Amino acid sequence: MTTDIDADRVLIFDTTLRDGEQSPGATMSHAEKLEIAEMLDEMGVDIIEAGFPIASEGDFTAVRAIAERAKDATICGLARANITDIDRAWEAVAPARSPRIHTFIGTSPLHRAIPNLDMDQMAERIHETVTHARNLCDNIQWSPMDATRTEWDFLKRTVEIAIKAGATTINIPDTVGYTAPVESAELIRRLIAEVDGGEDVIFATHCHNDLGMATANSLAAVAGGARQIECTINGLGERAGNTALEEVVMALRVRRDIMPWSTRIDTTKIMNISRRVAAVSGFPVQFNKAIVGKNAFAHESGIHQDGMLKNAETFEIMRPSDVGLKETSLVMGKHSGRAALRSKLKELGYEVGDNQLKDVFVRFKALADRKKEVYDEDLEALMREQAGGEDTLSLKFLRVICGTEAPQSADMTLTIDGVDHQVTAQGDGPVDAVFKAVKELVTHEARLQLYQVHAVTEGTDAQATVTVRLDEAGRIVTGQSSDTDTVVASAKAYIAALNRLLVKRASSPEGNDTKVVSYRDAV
Repeated sequence: MTTDIDADRVLIFDTTLRDGEQSPGATMSHAEKLEIAEMLDEMGVDIIEAGFPIASEGDFTAVRAIAERAKDATICGLARANITDIDRAWEAVAPARSPRIHTFIGTSPLHRAIPNLDMDQMAERIHETVTHARNLCDNIQWSPMDATRTEWDFLKRTVEIAIKAGATTINIPDTVGYTAPVESAELIRRLIAEVDGGEDVIFATHCHNDLGMATANSLAAVAGGARQIECTINGLGERAGNTALEEVVMALRVRRDIMPWSTRIDTTKIMNISRRVAAVSGFPVQFNKAIVGKNAFAHESGIHQDGMLKNAETFEIMRPSDVGLKETSLVMGKHSGRAALRSKLKELGYEVGDNQLKDVFVRFKALADRKKEVYDEDLEALMREQAGGEDTLSLKFLRVICGTEAPQSADMTLTIDGVDHQVTAQGDGPVDAVFKAVKELVTHEARLQLYQVHAVTEGTDAQATVTVRLDEAGRIVTGQSSDTDTVVASAKAYIAALNRLLVKRASSPEGNDTKVVSYRDAV
């Protein structure tokens, strides 16, 4: 294989902002996309797939802005196999220091049936579109979607056509997570050996986690000769998700003895970007998630604790500091000052200016008055709360009456476009009463898909993080909030989801169904 990278280098292609954002409810705002792209660039990601420019004006604008700001990473835009998509993708990524167009078409029998193309028609489409893309940009990636369920002869034929038309990277997607490691390695190995021109391009792997084998399949593909892994932060992605960036990167680092390939990722930045992606996407990381889960470096078993005290390597194959966790930390409480808070936030990966520190400090003090000790996770929750922009809806006041005898009721004041509106509602429990109060003030037909609560830290004074997911006519949104009062956190999470829903309404083709109706106006 002849490429412009070292034989032992593996390129990391991050698609958190494209494939990851396609997770139902994981839509990110423009500012959030720019922030995540900057973090990916700084941590050493080689290629950032910034979005699908033809999908919407918002996606196009975000991809172009990322392309204009990128410092080191190649910026890639996705396009279906048609001229309009490709032209739009090129327009979006053209300002990048290093632009790439990624075009694809489904080649398996099931996917060929969608556009109703026979093999010859599809071959002609591939030649036409890849040629057009190459005339615009000299860095072209092509993907046969659902490659792992495509007949070998046809897969070989289409890959050869794409290479001859000018593709420089051939990505082999396991679109539905169907393959297994032994197959993944053999498929890449066979393509490199038998495809005409295969030695002159980079082969990439793109795996989904439907059977829980995305990371294993990606690493097997590298063993077979692939030199680019497509992945996302936290494994975010459709259905069961994609290959997790943190897993493949740390696997290659820890097991260099049997996988002698390297990446240029600064692994100490992994925890910070993991937490940020979880916050902006509304998809919390499961506690036992490899590398970035809360329990990944926690030990409760007596035998494990004893071993850790004597020698950490008895039960840890990597150091917490390798992924950005600090092994020692300042204890934060109500007597801590601004300097200590700034230092702690910097330790957690947050660089804050004076004005931002002033705002966070006020909320930190309020939290410290309610808790004996403020943990790292509490501070991260505060930073998540502060990260949002100007919202249409915000909670000003909430009082809940609950118990075994009295009816469950919520007295709420909600600020809507700068105007306060008050309402009282009853429900089957305090959270139900709160949600009904919100719905009295904000008209919507959204169905509650998910209501999830977990404690940020230990103890009865722990903050609760609440995640709410809503679905209104196919618009899926997620909101998340934290507070020492679970009901308040629930209200804020519900309101956060509604703010996102209003943004989605505004960007919908109708565009005129964004009116927020107050209870008093309605009656």
